[in-house]
Amino acid sequence: MPENNSIIYDPVAAALSGQTMPPPPIEIPMQQMMPLSPQDQEEEPFSYDGYQVVRGEFFAHIYEPSITFNNCKVNVNTACLNRLPTVSYVQFLVNPEDKKMVVRPCSEDEKDSFRWCSEKNGKRKPKQITCRIFFAKIVNLMNWNPHYRFKLLGKVVRSGDEQLVVFDLTATETYPRVIKEGEKPKTSRTPVFPAEWQNQFGLPVEEHRKLLQVNIFNGYTVFGLGDEQNASDSVQEKMEEVSVDAG
Repeated sequence: MPENNSIIYDPVAAALSGQTMPPPPIEIPMQQMMPLSPQDQEEEPFSYDGYQVVRGEFFAHIYEPSITFNNCKVNVNTACLNRLPTVSYVQFLVNPEDKKMVVRPCSEDEKDSFRWCSEKNGKRKPKQITCRIFFAKIVNLMNWNPHYRFKLLGKVVRSGDEQLVVFDLTATETYPRVIKEGEKPKTSRTPVFPAEWQNQFGLPVEEHRKLLQVNIFNGYTVFGLGDEQNASDSVQEKMEEVSVDAG
């Protein structure tokens, strides 16, 4: 029998004898383990002209910051709180011309600040806030149907030393409320997107880059949201006016 100094691993024999020797490693050629260097990569000219950035609204986005307007109330989702884990008080800023809204972290003592979350046993949860006046003004500004639910995705951006959550008020997911005779109104689970989105995937790359650029000192108005459960009759009349105009 010829000499053979190599060790042959037999898994069946090893199992019967109680051996625990692992199988020999698979050898991988060194060139396959090394990443390609920039010099080894093929370089081809590329232009973003003609490309559109696919809208985030077209994907599942439960982990993305969002805000919801519904039935004279507003609330952010848990993702917003997670992106700003040390923030308890915020201000809402609205630019009526650019149709953008900003959530700006602030201290409790600042004017028009409000608490955007509740906390129990060290866990923070989104807080649904009644805001009849603010809701009416947003509905009127955007010509929304006040009986529908509206959801907007946000993006966390840095402005100087501040982190802000920016929302584009024109990029809405609209959930119509269906009313059938003799039944309670039901809100659709399927969103309706703006009509101009029908024939596009998203914005051109350059326009997309500029979309969330924000200057909070240019044209923004600060809104303070208090608990307005006991809103005056004049506010209710305003809501009725908005309902007629937007319906």
